[in-house]
Amino acid sequence: MLRGKEIVLGVTGGIAVYKAVELLRLLTKAGAVVHVVMTRAATEFVTPLTFQTLSGQPVHLELFNLISEQQIGHISLAERADLFIVAPATANFIGKVAAGIADDLLSTTIMATRAPVLIAPAMNVNMYQNPIYRENEARLKGHGYLFVPPACGMLACGYEGEGKLQDPELILEEAVAVLTPKPLAGERILVTAGPTREEIDPVRFISNHSSGKMGYAIARQARLRGAEVTLVTGPTAITPPLGVAVIRVESAEEMREAVLARLEETDIVIKAAAVADYRPRLRAQMKVKKTAAHLAIELEKNPDILAEIGTRKEGRVLVGFAAETEDLVANATLKLTLKNLDLVVANDVSQEGAGFHVDTNIAKLLFRDGRVEELPMMGKDKMAGIILERVAGLRREQGRGK
Repeated sequence: MLRGKEIVLGVTGGIAVYKAVELLRLLTKAGAVVHVVMTRAATEFVTPLTFQTLSGQPVHLELFNLISEQQIGHISLAERADLFIVAPATANFIGKVAAGIADDLLSTTIMATRAPVLIAPAMNVNMYQNPIYRENEARLKGHGYLFVPPACGMLACGYEGEGKLQDPELILEEAVAVLTPKPLAGERILVTAGPTREEIDPVRFISNHSSGKMGYAIARQARLRGAEVTLVTGPTAITPPLGVAVIRVESAEEMREAVLARLEETDIVIKAAAVADYRPRLRAQMKVKKTAAHLAIELEKNPDILAEIGTRKEGRVLVGFAAETEDLVANATLKLTLKNLDLVVANDVSQEGAGFHVDTNIAKLLFRDGRVEELPMMGKDKMAGIILERVAGLRREQGRGK
């Protein structure tokens, strides 16, 4: 993801410094060369040796270093960086940068860099809500600095609320987003994901094995490529990607309403959700008791969301998924035609590595013009990227994409 990229990781003083160690590990694992700059306060929490060992690079501490000053150390760091990350960033440090103060190596290097700067704040909830801090953050955003919002939860000071350093994996995701080319910039993409649930009674429901992993991967990769993404999701256990508008639904009818309400403001629709085909005709108001040897439930068809969108397609690109256990190409081709799709992602869920709740997939891409592209087993994020490349190509064919 970040192979060949040079990243400067600035670490300021706070209890969340230990998370910067994990972030460093993730950045190096993703292929980046990471140069760590620590403030003096940061070294009170974690030693420079820890960061040096994990990065394989010397840790930078002093503005005036007699060994390397002939290279003007802070300028050298500033110029070589593809990206600058500050995590954790204290309220004090953010205020200093907002005021244009450059009195140590980290603040001086930030002032000198032309690379994008990504700041991950960590502080007490009251400090985070302080209007002076808010003004400082807004000022930096106005100058093009990027922020990863803090997480909500129990803070080290005993307070609960916003202020926790965001999860290192999500900071990594933001770093990748900043450095990823943006072929889908300006595109508005709606992605559906996960299963739906059709209630039998207040306790039981009809659903399926969909985990939502493929849809979430598409939403994440679309956002990385610059799209404005809305994710309409059924119940899943997955954390949504940062920077994506999330609409949570339960039933097929709720998903239909959410999708159609946003259709007019959408350029591309990717329907990766596994929507229940049927629902109970009547929902019991009370729990159905286990009194009889047999129970018959009358089912009725759910609305076909994809087919309905196909009748209102206009200039949009419409992508569907076909999860089959037999006659894969025939069934997917029929879906492509009947639902007026531009592309169908077809996979045989009976194949090992292509079923539900796994991190890999195997698929065939079927296009409206008759092309078929086979995708071997690969991670769902990688497959999502390929699908989006093909979608971008379809938009270019329409004369609408980049």
